[in-house]
Amino acid sequence: MGALVKTDNAAKMEQVAAVQQFLTFTLGSEMFAVGTLSVKEIIEYGQLTEVPMMPGFIRGVINLRGAVVPVLDLSVRFGRGATQVTRRTCIVIIEVPTGDEKHDIGVLVDAVSEVLEIPASEIEPPPAFGAKIRTDFIQGMGKVDGRFVILLDVGKVLSVDEIASLAAVSTQGALAAAG
Repeated sequence: MGALVKTDNAAKMEQVAAVQQFLTFTLGSEMFAVGTLSVKEIIEYGQLTEVPMMPGFIRGVINLRGAVVPVLDLSVRFGRGATQVTRRTCIVIIEVPTGDEKHDIGVLVDAVSEVLEIPASEIEPPPAFGAKIRTDFIQGMGKVDGRFVILLDVGKVLSVDEIASLAAVSTQGALAAAG
């Protein structure tokens, strides 16, 4: 009898460990999510300083308690149009690990929805579209109320190295076009 109780508790502990929390947000009509462990804070959109000659997906920078934090327009990053700023537009401050360092990056989203707990059993692997279509930034597809939530791999979507190289390429391209 005692062993049976331990087995039930062990199963519950495994189930709790397998549940992950995600912050969900919308971009256009789609719902995306990132793991809550990478989210530092959510702030209201405002006081953004545009930086000239940056790639289109870098919307500008903000002053976050004295630190300069770049803000990315995730919609542009995904090949869609620029995010239209409304009263629900937010900047989600995400901590992106790069090697031994961590960088804070702001992500512009249409609206933040809620924090969801999604059991691992309700997360499907990313879809396979073939070698020419990138899906490495998708951690998985969470099933929530009969819909899919695209779970983003923050390290791949917001790679600081990739952003830095894209910014450098864009700057060089703009200088070459001007000169």
